[in-house]
Amino acid sequence: MNDIDIHIDEAVRKKLDIYTSFLISENEKYNLTAITDPIEIYNKHFIDSMLGSVAVPPRASVCDIGCGAGFPSVPLKLIRDDIDITLVDSLGKRIEFCKTLCGMLNVSARFYHERAEDFAKTHSEQFDIATARAVAPLNILLEYTAQIIKIGGAVIAYKTDISETDGAANACKLLGLKFETHYDFTLDDGSKRSILVFRKIRSTPKQYPRGQNKPRKQPL
Repeated sequence: MNDIDIHIDEAVRKKLDIYTSFLISENEKYNLTAITDPIEIYNKHFIDSMLGSVAVPPRASVCDIGCGAGFPSVPLKLIRDDIDITLVDSLGKRIEFCKTLCGMLNVSARFYHERAEDFAKTHSEQFDIATARAVAPLNILLEYTAQIIKIGGAVIAYKTDISETDGAANACKLLGLKFETHYDFTLDDGSKRSILVFRKIRSTPKQYPRGQNKPRKQPL
């Protein structure tokens, strides 16, 4: 397992406290998380999100597909101010939550209330990194994210282990991706986490991601 070496200074810690309070206070309205204990939020949302930093290069443009309550992009931005973040979600209320949150935290970001497949049509090969956490099974997740990253860029998938890679080989072949590496972590509560990195080695065909919910109905 990889050691967790994440530097959180006092300024970031204060912002995480604000984040926690706002998440808890707004959760009933927005249905953002099933985790409402502050310590669990810190470990299972914030630290978990920050683990992806190990695979994000300096000054990268990062697009968070299915951003939900801002995970993983906002915690990543708090410890990596060098990166540029874009948040995408199909639910307007989640985007509104993230806009308000980022304003409170003085975090610069771009926001799009769009389905992943629609966003991809107008943002093909525009980002260095695409992230996705708790979005979908891996082969579906890769279809949602592959189109928007540049050749040479990467999809960073947050998973509990690498077992899903076995079922993603066909998706990688069709989407122009190659499984490159993974980083395994154990959180303080014993939970296992894997950061999976898929490198884009050629352009993704324009028909992907497919519309009409086909990625979920007919996975690659």
